[in-house]
Amino acid sequence: DLDRHGNLLPDADRLTKLGKFIRALSLDELPQLVNIVLGDMSLVGPRPLPSLYVDRYSSAQKVRLDVRPGLTGLAQINGRNNQSWQTRLELDAQYVHEWSFRTDLVILARTVGTVLRREGVSADGIATGHEFLGNFPDTDTQNLRVA
Repeated sequence: DLDRHGNLLPDADRLTKLGKFIRALSLDELPQLVNIVLGDMSLVGPRPLPSLYVDRYSSAQKVRLDVRPGLTGLAQINGRNNQSWQTRLELDAQYVHEWSFRTDLVILARTVGTVLRREGVSADGIATGHEFLGNFPDTDTQNLRVA
């Protein structure tokens, strides 16, 4: 949901109590299975983000647009919303550059555990995650790998 200036509304203005419960169980992701069946999405790949973010990507981050978006990906098994945008987008680029069928299988298997443990569903202090405002200095430089 966007405000009149085209900015994302804060979580508090977008999510009801029922919505927060559904989000906590990751049930809000289930409708995306239709997009997978239609071929618009894959099971594994960079998570789809609002189109208004595209102009905010660096050229290295735009590589995430070279593959079909996915229901789960490297960022989802390495912290989901509870990590920096820089880390998430680096993991998306890593996935694009290092894709393999084995990687997809590992990501799918690890996703099950991540969802069951409800890890990283929310960023600290908010129901989902912070808006991506563009490239900025970041101190989170962990090198996270699939396996």
